Amino acid sequence: MYKILIVEDDPIISRSLQSLLENWDYEVFCCKDFKDVMSDFIKFSPHLVLLDISLPYYNGYHWCTTIRAVSKIPILFISSASDNLNIVMAMNMGADDFVAKPFDVNVLVAKIQAVLRRAYSFTGQTRALEHKGAILNLNDTSVSYKDQRVELTKNDFRLLQTLMENAGKVVSRNELMTRLWESDEFVDDNTLTVNMTRLRKKLEDIGLIDWILTKKGMGYWIE
Repeated sequence: MYKILIVEDDPIISRSLQSLLENWDYEVFCCKDFKDVMSDFIKFSPHLVLLDISLPYYNGYHWCTTIRAVSKIPILFISSASDNLNIVMAMNMGADDFVAKPFDVNVLVAKIQAVLRRAYSFTGQTRALEHKGAILNLNDTSVSYKDQRVELTKNDFRLLQTLMENAGKVVSRNELMTRLWESDEFVDDNTLTVNMTRLRKKLEDIGLIDWILTKKGMGYWIE
């Protein structure tokens, strides 16, 4: 069953769309926290996003750009701001299609079906880990925070993935060295320290200051 995330400020339109799409056997979630759309995006892990332009706090273009930084899933804009400038801007920012309000429900469903067919005939869903606004893309081994993004090396990625999968728990140095041992490099205690220092610097560069904490004599953890 395909999952669709609706990011629409008007509750009447959201409920109508949810009812319509559920009748077509889609699983639907309506975003309610427009300050943190990415939290719903990560938790629900949709196959498609229906996104309005006019939203509280940040507009749809902002969220389209943020989603595109971590995922290639289809984004379909639905908006009354349907002049050519807005349509071109939406498509240039990575949208897959644009439906003007008021829309014909049959046209909307047909567009959704077409976009899903194109997106999932050959490829799967983008996977990611999220913690306190930081998003680790498991497909391209990058990490994003707010509007910043940085590429990770193989070892950076393995360390951060392990820590994020165990967020709130201390991960021992031995466990982290075992994770790094999966590579072809020899990993000793000093090598782990060097890798961790490099990873912390990359996280600091995108605004994640003191994000990885040290538990003296035990290991590292993310709160």
